[in-house]
Amino acid sequence: MQQENKYPELENDLSRLTSAFATRSTTIGKEVIASLRCRMTLRDVAGMVLVSLERLVWQDQLAFCWAVENTVPGYVMREIRRITSITVYKRLIDRGLDPGQDFSVDAKGNILFTDRAKTTAFS
Repeated sequence: MQQENKYPELENDLSRLTSAFATRSTTIGKEVIASLRCRMTLRDVAGMVLVSLERLVWQDQLAFCWAVENTVPGYVMREIRRITSITVYKRLIDRGLDPGQDFSVDAKGNILFTDRAKTTAFS
């Protein structure tokens, strides 16, 4: 029952965040993120930002790019990278690729692929 009560609140937060990004106002976007951060873990905030950005990319691709470049704080982007990296690594391993042999990560957190890995991962 408690989970059901949280869904409308989460949906409202997602809508607020997506709308804030769409306004292209750095101040509004950062204030909404700060508000979420007061109530949620960094991982949860990063997840909310990911979902909001996905919604935004379908509505307004330029606003999506603007939000990523200007509104999302670095600490949230680092958490998003961490979350998505884990998912990417798991998918690569599930496809039979070997970490350290078929793909690796550089000092900046970018995934480096062998030609075989590129073919397997993106086909």
